Amino acid sequence: MQVFSTFDESTYLELAISSLEQKGIKKEDIFAVPLHNRQEERKIFDTLHRSDGISLIDIAMALATAFSVIGASVGFILAWGPIYWGLIGAFIGFILGLGIKLFMVKVVRKQRTPLRGKSAEVILIVDCDDTKAELVEGILWEHLAMGVAKVIKK
Repeated sequence: MQVFSTFDESTYLELAISSLEQKGIKKEDIFAVPLHNRQEERKIFDTLHRSDGISLIDIAMALATAFSVIGASVGFILAWGPIYWGLIGAFIGFILGLGIKLFMVKVVRKQRTPLRGKSAEVILIVDCDDTKAELVEGILWEHLAMGVAKVIKK
C-alpha cells in the first residue's frame, strides 16, 4: 500500500520521516518530492483555455455605462448630439476603468500577496504493508500533514 501526503517545508516533515523510520519503515520506502515555486510572473490576460479568475473589464464596463449615460445627457446641449457624446463617454469610462483595474492587479494585489515569498509544499510517499497503513497515516496526521491519501497497490 502507498500512503501519499503533503506537508509544508518545515521541521514537522523531518520529524514525521524520523518517526516513520523508528516505527520500522525503511528509508528506501520513504520518498519525498519537493515542489518548486513558480518562477515567472502570472499572465494578466486570459485565453480561451486558461483563466486566473480575475476579470479586467468589470470596473471598465460599469464606468463605460455610467459615462455613456452622462455623455448622452450632456450631449443634448452640446454640438455633436447625444449619440456621439454617449459613445465618447463610454470609451472614456472604459479606458478609465481598465486603467484602474490594471493598476489594482499589477500594483496593489502584488503588494498584498507576494508569490515568490511562499514556500513550496513537499509530497511524501510512503510504501508500506497493509497492516502498517493505519500507523503510517496516524503518524503523518500527528506531524501536521496537510492531506493524506492511501492507494492500494496491485
